[in-house]
Amino acid sequence: MRRHPLPGTAAALALVLAVTAGAQQQQQKQQSKPDLARPGSSFAPKSRAGKWQTIVSPTPEGGFLIGNPEAKGRLTATLSYTCPECADFTARGEQALDLVLVMPGEMSLELRPAIRNGLDITATLLARCGDPAGFRARHRALMAAQGRWLAKARGAPASQQAIWERADKAARMNAANALGLTALLARSGRSTAALDACVSDDAAAAMLRKAATPLGARLPAFALDGKPLAGVHDWEALYPVLSARFAKRTP
Repeated sequence: MRRHPLPGTAAALALVLAVTAGAQQQQQKQQSKPDLARPGSSFAPKSRAGKWQTIVSPTPEGGFLIGNPEAKGRLTATLSYTCPECADFTARGEQALDLVLVMPGEMSLELRPAIRNGLDITATLLARCGDPAGFRARHRALMAAQGRWLAKARGAPASQQAIWERADKAARMNAANALGLTALLARSGRSTAALDACVSDDAAAAMLRKAATPLGARLPAFALDGKPLAGVHDWEALYPVLSARFAKRTP
């Protein structure tokens, strides 16, 4: 996996500096003209301030929306659980986004699954298994352990890999157990029986197949406010775009 020179914490600080000037100017304008009907004014309720990262809901596209659904900005990240670059973004980029933009309600983050192979189907079914509020923990657990279970998958005999690629019910169950994915999520409190039921769900697997990612598509892929970000496929390329977007935000 390609190594990047800029850690997530440093990028978070860079975003903080970029956003602060615009946010302070916005706050001054809001305080000078308080308006109950205008979100962000001094009269607006602030009961969720700093807690928006805990709000998670499923989307029609098969993903999950994290944060303020009424946020002025929306970032969509399309990720594969077998994509090392996607795991890198989850480890570094998502942490910075939570800290600077999602938690205060400035931006919502939608995570959409990319299906490139049979293992993606199995891992995505597990990530989606359970209450939406627990999706983020399952998602991050699978990505954080990706290096271990993906290496095990790549080292398996070709005949075993071919079975997993079929991604039928028996193949999904075999992959989830042989690669330790079920055990991984069971350690966080989800019952093995519930996880097995999710992996065995043929209707859910068929839905994911319809969302298959075109061969050769580069991941992760991003869209900001519904517009694809061409040439942006990692945290280093993404955070300057977000800095510019939110530093220049107008009321």
